Amino acid sequence: MMSAKTEVTPVPPDGAELIRVLADPLRFEVVTLLARETLCTTHLVEETGARQTNLSNHLRVLREAGVVDTEPCGRFTYYRLRPEVLTSLAGAFAELAETARETAATDRKRPCP
Repeated sequence: MMSAKTEVTPVPPDGAELIRVLADPLRFEVVTLLARETLCTTHLVEETGARQTNLSNHLRVLREAGVVDTEPCGRFTYYRLRPEVLTSLAGAFAELAETARETAATDRKRPCP
């Protein structure tokens, strides 16, 4: 049985920013590609069809948000997805969804004054 006020684990403080970062279609495509393999900028340009300067700006945003790590390799830079960042965000959403299911099952609502 749930108490009158259930504590919900919020999305991490940087979660809203992370959601904004991942909401961009090109950045989401890059994240999807990096989930499958570590790629350099050249590969990502080929895969996405984006201009190199535009893609580099998006990769900088992903790097600053902590979504990807970089690995220099000669004159190229490889990008690797940091899955723990996505796992953390997914966990926060899973907890939020479970709380919503429990609330719906009990039809709990706050009375109006």
